Amino acid sequence: MASLILILGDQLTYNLPVLENATKTKDTILMAEVREEATYVKHHKKKIVFLFSAMRHFAKALREDNFNVSYIEYNDETNQGSLLGQVKHALAHGKFDNVKVTSPGEYRLLKSMQQWEHTLGVPVNIINDSRFLASPQEFSDWAHDRKQLRMEFFYREMRRKHGILMEDKNPIGGKWNYDSQNREPMPAGTNVPTHTQFEIDAITQDVIDLVENEFGDHFGDISPFHFAVTRNDALTVLSDFIEERLPHFGQYQDAMVEGKPWLYHSHIAFYLNCGLLSPKEAISAAESAYYAGTAPLNSVEGFIRQILGWREFVRGFYWHFMPGLKSDNYFNNDRSLPDFFWDGQTNMNCMRQCIKETQANAYAHHIQRLMVIGNFCLLTGLSPHEVQQWYLLVYADAYEWVELPNVAGMILYSDGGQLASKPYVASGSYINKMSNYCKNCGYQVSKKTGPKACPFNYLYWHFIDEQKEKLSGNPRMAMMYKTYARMKDENINAMKDSATIFLTKLSDNEEV
Repeated sequence: MASLILILGDQLTYNLPVLENATKTKDTILMAEVREEATYVKHHKKKIVFLFSAMRHFAKALREDNFNVSYIEYNDETNQGSLLGQVKHALAHGKFDNVKVTSPGEYRLLKSMQQWEHTLGVPVNIINDSRFLASPQEFSDWAHDRKQLRMEFFYREMRRKHGILMEDKNPIGGKWNYDSQNREPMPAGTNVPTHTQFEIDAITQDVIDLVENEFGDHFGDISPFHFAVTRNDALTVLSDFIEERLPHFGQYQDAMVEGKPWLYHSHIAFYLNCGLLSPKEAISAAESAYYAGTAPLNSVEGFIRQILGWREFVRGFYWHFMPGLKSDNYFNNDRSLPDFFWDGQTNMNCMRQCIKETQANAYAHHIQRLMVIGNFCLLTGLSPHEVQQWYLLVYADAYEWVELPNVAGMILYSDGGQLASKPYVASGSYINKMSNYCKNCGYQVSKKTGPKACPFNYLYWHFIDEQKEKLSGNPRMAMMYKTYARMKDENINAMKDSATIFLTKLSDNEEV
């Protein structure tokens, strides 16, 4: 019996069950660069280069391991433009008894694949993705009957289940998390180690030429391109992080510095989310660094919480709440994304820095995404649909299963609090505390209202005022509403006036 085994662009993992159980003498591995997946949103050019190059390198490695691989490049004459079309074409030109594929990470694609058997007329086996530490069913079992779904409690269950940073039944160090130690701004002049970079080889150069020709109207810069595109190089990124940056990662994980996008972060989400690295090996490497005494507990626990806690939690959350999560709009926001989200041309230096770095690198770290760009999106009432599309296409590590819960639940609170216990909004003071952006801004963070005032200052209180009916009963918003209640009417009105002027200019796409 011969199988046609489909490998998707985010399934570049050698120990997937569909590969481990393949019969090399009979089965065929099908991989394809199809237009439908590359263009259903206009992905960042660097993201397409990264994934196509990583796919081609992965196919090459499989061939060197004696797999029979059918790899369809983007401009191949036999490219059918869609995954279903490509599988149909392969079945028509070969003798296969069934199709095997690892369950995709996106609801849209899973629902399509579940109809393939009827369409193709051969058995289609959709095999569970074994690369996560919790299955969607495990998350749903945990979530069943809980009034609130909070990552912290899921994370503790995962620590216990997998015995990570545990001492008998208790967390090592006596605390489950050390977040309070992980919020320091970066001192001026800090010499951060250079992030790991790789030379462009012939395969990647071919893909760069392809993307320049075929995806020229997509967002973002291709050059400089220095991502890892093989498993060995991805392992180097992980080991360099553990050795050089993990010791200070926790302390400065929320810090932002103008002109320095990479800082002490790991940059491994690119490789975890496409399968070149596994979450288990990343967790194990960090845990080993703690036991070896080369990294402090606050850094190691903070890093592990992002993978074992947050990553697993949002993946379970995505499958638990789809398809409704995608259309949730708790605040009924509908303002269109302003043009400066595509070129960074704004007088707000924090937004300019974060968008320009996103344009250049297909990357921004979590606080830039959440507390600068995301904060702005929520305070200005941008359309959840447009914001979701933007986050999905601009970041090279973004796939819907991880992007949508972060944007809908964490950034926009459009799920009404299913994921987050409160909206993550802040005034300019937070950005000024955690970055040096405000020093070179066209606005003044010290001013609360008026044309020179930092827009985050009056937009914050405008949001608190506008949403008081929905949020004033939230215990975690109580302090904000107590402060709001003590404010003089003239100050509230001045903030409303400044917000109205700003939001009108934003809706009219005037420069802000």
